[in-house]
Amino acid sequence: MPELLKPFPWFDERFAHLSQLHDQNRLPHALLIHGMPGIGKAAFATAFAQSLLCQSPVQGRACGHCKSCDLNAAGSHPDLFILSPEEEGKQLKVDQVRGLGEFIYSTAQQGGYRAVVVDPADAMNIASANALLKMLEEPGADTIILLVTSKMGQVLPTIKSRCQHVECHNPSEGDAIDWLMAAAEIDAEKAKSILHINRGAPKEALSYIEKGLNEHRAQLIRGLADILKQRRTALEVAQSWQKLDLEMLLGWFYSLLSDAARGSVCQSPELLRQDDARNMLNAVAKKTNPVKIFKLADKVHEERRAIMHRQNPNKQLLLENILLEWAALLN
Repeated sequence: MPELLKPFPWFDERFAHLSQLHDQNRLPHALLIHGMPGIGKAAFATAFAQSLLCQSPVQGRACGHCKSCDLNAAGSHPDLFILSPEEEGKQLKVDQVRGLGEFIYSTAQQGGYRAVVVDPADAMNIASANALLKMLEEPGADTIILLVTSKMGQVLPTIKSRCQHVECHNPSEGDAIDWLMAAAEIDAEKAKSILHINRGAPKEALSYIEKGLNEHRAQLIRGLADILKQRRTALEVAQSWQKLDLEMLLGWFYSLLSDAARGSVCQSPELLRQDDARNMLNAVAKKTNPVKIFKLADKVHEERRAIMHRQNPNKQLLLENILLEWAALLN
């Protein structure tokens, strides 16, 4: 049977805070829920929306038994509107947002709240964001709009200023390991290793497993090691990475550089968290000035941010440039 969405346990404090605001009649009409990708923000937003629609909530949570909960479990509640791009990775079209207006200004069919979840909010362009502005300013009574994003830099300031922000943090390592062990049916050591690769984000780690990204990750590590050992040139490695996702590569590369910088500053190999690259990172940390590592890390971070802002760089040239600087670390 279909079930209601439940927020991940690391959202308990945030959920309780929003429920308390609701109980005190202080719940804002628009919330911007933001944090790292892969930690379950959309599930949190939807679960909270479902709790608002519940007719008999228990300690701020949906009861799971009333008519509204049955409708939510079936994915057919008439007072819950999930607004997402028609295709993953595409933009929210202005017509989609305008279609939300009819829902926002109608009467709740179940006699309670109307709830909207916009995921991801950063998928709006200027036209679709402008179409949402009036609804954010005058959403109507008993209406809440929950916007979800992992890319705050891409959300327009006019949208940000009309929402109360709810910052979501990564779960503790223990909570993340426990969840991933259960979700992927793996042991603690493997869960920990994959979480370190994915910056501690449990859903990103699960996606890594489900998509079989081990070989992609191995291509990254092999390429970086080959450059340092002068087995291949930066040009050759960049060419071999052409079919790999650029944003993913840069995210992994940035994490590796952060590890190396931490090890270089503290002169402690115990601080290196990514086991699949430990020997390489330890060599870089020992032989390189940390300033050089930080400089390259900053460059990789900025290039990744540019891609996240939908800039479309020359992939080969970008990779060649950063890999040449990687090669220069040990020179």
